[in-house]
Amino acid sequence: MKFRHFLLAAATVVLLAACSTSNQQNQAEQQATDSLVVNVYTHRHYDADKQLFADFEKLTGIKVNVKTASADELQKLMEMEGANCPADVLLTVDAGRLVRAKDKGLLQPIQSAVLNANIPAHLRDGEGYWYAFTQRARVIVYNKEKVKPSELSTYEELTSPKWKKRILVRPSDNIYNQSLLASIIAHKGEETALLWAKGIVANMAREPKGNDRDQIYAVANGEGDIAIVNSYYLGQMLHSKEAADTIAAKKIGIFFPNQADRGAHMNVSGGGVAKYAPHKENAIKLLEFLSSEQAQKVFAEANQEYPVKPGVPLSATLASWGTFKADTLSVVQLGKFNTAAVKILDAAGWK
Repeated sequence: MKFRHFLLAAATVVLLAACSTSNQQNQAEQQATDSLVVNVYTHRHYDADKQLFADFEKLTGIKVNVKTASADELQKLMEMEGANCPADVLLTVDAGRLVRAKDKGLLQPIQSAVLNANIPAHLRDGEGYWYAFTQRARVIVYNKEKVKPSELSTYEELTSPKWKKRILVRPSDNIYNQSLLASIIAHKGEETALLWAKGIVANMAREPKGNDRDQIYAVANGEGDIAIVNSYYLGQMLHSKEAADTIAAKKIGIFFPNQADRGAHMNVSGGGVAKYAPHKENAIKLLEFLSSEQAQKVFAEANQEYPVKPGVPLSATLASWGTFKADTLSVVQLGKFNTAAVKILDAAGWK
């Protein structure tokens, strides 16, 4: 009996040890699986981004979980979630929004030699909170039948009486317009910025409405002769599967302002590592990948955005628009002067 009890006890010990080993292996495997993810909150909604996330997964084995919403919704969600926020990366458009995310404490600073090497200093936060991954020029587009490019020169010249009832532009609550005005504040001060905003209002062909795509359509349809838009909208319309988009876009010319002085205003889309990122290392790997030549080519070819990494080839469409002088003002300034820009737009009567 004693020997039988001994054998039973021994068998139990062996069984428990086996179970323990199995549980440890399962836990290790689960931890490994859990660690091979990166959670992305993004305001960007382009096929190019989907392609890049798939490319990153193939390259690294790290699964990209994506949550999309508007920029304001994502930032409010991150504020509400606090330390329980599952986001590893926040991607959004416009430097003003990136500065806002930093100021709200939604991001954390990181150190990356790769990002610093790939992204010029004026296109990233000086403390490593966020980095730009694409650039867009805020350009003047015009109806080829009604305007000659020789009639155009600078943003400031758009206040000339000759453009009265000819300019189309988005409403003042659009952050792209706020950032353009912020750049004017940075370069020339608030007084000049106010005079410019009032001059644009005086020359509007209609009350501001719609997005940049709507402005291009309105110029093509003769509702106005020129509009202020982001360059990639025109590029996307030229490559659209919708015939109406391409028909409208082909009626439009593109002009890069201020080539004799500071250059065309540039804005960005970009991202940073979330403050409470549970997978910080993976987040940094994703940001570094987005700054790589491989990813930068996709942004250019698939979305008609200008690369931030120097030397990356442009798409055929971007190249066809020619080289131009870009404003190298630090995009941090666009966020710094956002509040002042909003006040000036209101004071100017820009609806």
